[in-house]
Amino acid sequence: MEIEQTVLVQCPYCAECFEVLVECSIAHQEYIEDCEVCCRPVTIVVDVAEDGSVSTWTRSEDV
Repeated sequence: MEIEQTVLVQCPYCAECFEVLVECSIAHQEYIEDCEVCCRPVTIVVDVAEDGSVSTWTRSEDV
């Protein structure tokens, strides 16, 4: 299993996609990162399954 993986996520504000680096040794993580396009804060939620597959979703800070 990879220790880190680059994943493409979509900004909930401007709908543009940007890459984030995911630490695959942590099963569940949630953090805030600014969108590379519109610079607004995006909450990124990451789940890493036992087989190493990564699931991500984003939400706005307005929620």
